[in-house]
Amino acid sequence: MMMMLRQTTRKACLGLRASPLGLGRRLYHENVIDHFENPRNVGSFNRNDPDVGTGLVGAPSCGDLMSLQIKVDDSGQIIDTRFKTFGCGSAIASSSVASEWIKGKTIEESLTIKNAEIAKHLRLPPVKLHCSMLAEDAIKSAVRDYKEKRAKANAAAEEETVEA
Repeated sequence: MMMMLRQTTRKACLGLRASPLGLGRRLYHENVIDHFENPRNVGSFNRNDPDVGTGLVGAPSCGDLMSLQIKVDDSGQIIDTRFKTFGCGSAIASSSVASEWIKGKTIEESLTIKNAEIAKHLRLPPVKLHCSMLAEDAIKSAVRDYKEKRAKANAAAEEETVEA
C-alpha cells in the first residue's frame, strides 16, 4: 500500500497521468526525472551569514515557490549553493540544475545563465517553461541579496573607520 502511494505521488509530481492505453500522458525527458528523483544541493544556509545570498521567488499562478541560496567567497566566487522548492517536478529539476550550474562561477558569471538554457537542458514542455524562468529569477534574486548585504557591510565598516 505504501509503495503504491509513493508511486502515485511520484507520478503526480511529474505530471504523469495514467489513462487507458497510456493516452494523454505527459512524458518528461530523463534529465527532469533525474533531477527530480536525485536533486542536488537541497537544503539551506543561515540567511544571516554575510557570505550568503538568498533568492526567494514564486509563481502564484501555479503555486511553485523556490528558495535558492549562494555562498560566496572573498573573491566573488560562488563556492556552494542550496535550494528548497515547493512545486512540481519541473520546478524541482530547474532548481537543481540552476544550483549545479552556478557553483564555481563568479556572481557575475552566474547572471549569464538564462532560463532558455535550463529549459533546453531539461527539455521542458512549453507548459512548464515558467519553472526555468523561476530558476533564473532565483539566481538574480540571490545575487541581488548578496550584493545588498555586502554593500551594507562595507558601509558599516567605513562608518567605523570614520568614527575611529
